[in-house]
Amino acid sequence: MKNSRLMILAILLLAGILITQLNQIRNLDKQLRQAKADLKQTKLSHKKSETIVSSPQSQQDNVSGSTKIVTSFVKTFSNQPTSSYPEILKGMASQKGINELTQTFAPSVTFSDKAHYDVPLVAIKNGWGSDLNYLVVVKSDVQSVAYAITYDTDEKKVTNMSRLTLKGAFDNEK
Repeated sequence: MKNSRLMILAILLLAGILITQLNQIRNLDKQLRQAKADLKQTKLSHKKSETIVSSPQSQQDNVSGSTKIVTSFVKTFSNQPTSSYPEILKGMASQKGINELTQTFAPSVTFSDKAHYDVPLVAIKNGWGSDLNYLVVVKSDVQSVAYAITYDTDEKKVTNMSRLTLKGAFDNEK
C-alpha cells in the first residue's frame, strides 16, 4: 500500500513536470519566432547602413543629381506662368506639390512676365536618406523668396514645399 502511494505520487509529480515542460515549449517557440523576426529586421537595417557607409560616392552622386533637379524645378516654376505648372512641372513634382504651389505659394509671389528669377542659393539640410531637405532662395531685381523643399530620391520628385519668410533683402554677395 505504501509503495503504491509512492508510485502514484511519483506519477503525479512526473505528470506535473511534463505539463510544465509542454507549456514552456510553446512559450519558447514564440520567443524563437520573435527572435528570428528581430534578427531578420536587424540584418536588413545593418545591410542598409552598410550600403550607405560603403558607398558614400554613390550617395554624393545621388545628392548632386537631386540638387540639380531641385534647382531646375525652382527655375522652371519661378520663370513660368502659374497656369502652365501642371504641364511643365509634371514629372518633376508630385501632384500634391504642384497643387500646393499653384494654389498657395505662387499667387502670393509676383512672378511677372518681365522679371527674371535666379536661384542664388540651394542648400541641403541632410545629405543622407531618401528624403532630402533643401533651402532654396529665388531672387529677382524686385524681390527674394525662400522655400523649404523636400525631394524624394526614391520617387525622383519634389514631394513637399513650404514658403519661408525672408527678413530684409537677400544678398548672396555679402
